[in-house]
Amino acid sequence: MKNSPSHSPIHVVGGGLAGSEAAWQIAQSGVPVILHEMRGVRGTDAHKTDSLAELVCSNSFRSDDATANAVGVIHAEMRLAGSLIMACADRHQVPAGGALAVDRDGFAEAVTQAIDEHPLITVVREEVQGLPPADWGLTIVATGPLTSEALAAGIQAETGKDALAFFDAIAPIVHRDSIDMDICWYQSRYDKVGPGGNGKDYINCPLDKVQYDAFVDALIAGDAVGFKEWEGTPYFDGCLPIEVMAERGRETLRHGPMKPMGLTNAHNPTVKAYAVVQLRQDNALGTLYNMVGFQTKLKYGAQAEIFRRIPGLQNAEFARLGGLHRNTYIHSPTLLDQSLTLKSRPGLRFAGQITGCEGYVESAAIGLLAGRFSASEAKGERISPPPATTALGALLNHITGGHLVSEDEPGKRSFQPMNINFGLFPDLEPGSIVRPEGIKRFRGKDKTIMKRQLMARRALSDCAGWLGVPPPISYQASMIETDCAGAILVSG
Repeated sequence: MKNSPSHSPIHVVGGGLAGSEAAWQIAQSGVPVILHEMRGVRGTDAHKTDSLAELVCSNSFRSDDATANAVGVIHAEMRLAGSLIMACADRHQVPAGGALAVDRDGFAEAVTQAIDEHPLITVVREEVQGLPPADWGLTIVATGPLTSEALAAGIQAETGKDALAFFDAIAPIVHRDSIDMDICWYQSRYDKVGPGGNGKDYINCPLDKVQYDAFVDALIAGDAVGFKEWEGTPYFDGCLPIEVMAERGRETLRHGPMKPMGLTNAHNPTVKAYAVVQLRQDNALGTLYNMVGFQTKLKYGAQAEIFRRIPGLQNAEFARLGGLHRNTYIHSPTLLDQSLTLKSRPGLRFAGQITGCEGYVESAAIGLLAGRFSASEAKGERISPPPATTALGALLNHITGGHLVSEDEPGKRSFQPMNINFGLFPDLEPGSIVRPEGIKRFRGKDKTIMKRQLMARRALSDCAGWLGVPPPISYQASMIETDCAGAILVSG
């Protein structure tokens, strides 16, 4: 093993994006790492090579716009933190418009070479069968959606049978400020006041019979994604895709997730809705609402088009769209503390997609944080999580406790993996957006853009402060005081 100074090595299980980033951050801090990766000894159904950080699906890291896109902001924050994943992505990028896309082979080879050549990192090609032993000391489990059965069984034995999910049944999540409340209204079914509720806990979207029939027809005709061979067909009655329910009978949805019983339209109390779509608050900030019972295999374009037919959602902006696929992840809000440590076992952290984040960049970002937290613990330093106003902090908060638990459906998993989006950030301070003279009102889209620009500006400023580094030059140059509509941007 490559050796180090005075610290015992930190073990990292999993050589994907999260594990590679965690190992790099630890080693760069001066603490040795043993990185365990089973590929090379045992392959998976999805990977094609033995390279670290292999990209299984798309080669895109999505938007690189750090001025008004949450994904671009987390890119910029990771660059500020010395991310290996971002450095290799930048070095091997290919043309993709405003997105950061990479030559997948060149990218993975670059990550592998950097890890192999680092004097404080030792790569061990082996399958870790079961939860890492306690005598390993500080350890990070950074396995992804295809976590091996043996390791998954070990995690389940430690955390409980209901704490680990193997399939993701995800309903679309909508930004609250894009819902038309002139059409929708707040009400719980039968005005029920549950634990933590007030009888107005759902946003309700009414449909008449014509609208309902047209909606069902669109669902049935919608273009759906097929399962990959290795995924199997994980349908079960508790999470049937909305389009499969529609195919089982025209009235199925009206007696399932779209039943109108116990609801009275606050805008038109004398007319009973034929069907109702309910949205439930999805995060503690109240900025995101999920479409109850709307998990789906429809392609993203079809989802956006069909779901915007629902009255009140005609201008909906989606924080994420629905899906149903293989994914192993733990119920992080109840299992992990804010340093990503398993509450039942100090010294053991989780990182990457297994924590309930979605996407390449998000997975690597949580690996970055887990690596930094573990290195700080190894050196006896105080662990300081990033501010909630940063993209890193917002994603960490979602994973470790920002998500609301569904009190009215005991035993039902409500925590779902999430991509980074501005709905996870704390809102701006009142008065952050100042309307200039001569502008009577803001158009909705312009105001959204302004808000995102301010959130991005605040995030990068706060992240730079957390890391003790100056904001990037490209970011500083982009910080104009007015946008295209002439609105003055004032930091909160």
